[in-house]
Amino acid sequence: MINIIVYTDGASRGNPGPASIGVAVYNDKGSVLKEYFETIGVTTNNDAEYQAVIFALKKMKILFGKKNIKNYDILIKSDSQLLVSQLTGKYKVKDSNIQKLFIEIWNLKIDYHKIDFKHIPREENKLADSLANQALDRDSSNSKLL
Repeated sequence: MINIIVYTDGASRGNPGPASIGVAVYNDKGSVLKEYFETIGVTTNNDAEYQAVIFALKKMKILFGKKNIKNYDILIKSDSQLLVSQLTGKYKVKDSNIQKLFIEIWNLKIDYHKIDFKHIPREENKLADSLANQALDRDSSNSKLL
């Protein structure tokens, strides 16, 4: 199996407020394969965290190919304790909007060989955090030009 490590982060300024995601995909040797960031409209931080994982799972299918993705073991690292605890079954998902996102992730996981989720300290998620903030900063500066 080929191991891929994915760092994800969601950001929301205002909670709810303008929100974004950041995703960094690494190979098992620690090299960055791809970086992604984009704004996702107005939403909460928890919603953005989930949307970052959904985005990552969809992009990896494109990046590696839907047929090949079964050959990969994926480790998704996030600094959101709530997200990881819910996706690993430690916490129940009570929010109805998050339930929909949880189900979407569950359905996306079917195409993969193995996906694990790991909670990490914020300090270990600097690249994904930076990417999410970069998207918000970019949109903020573009709106000032209008």
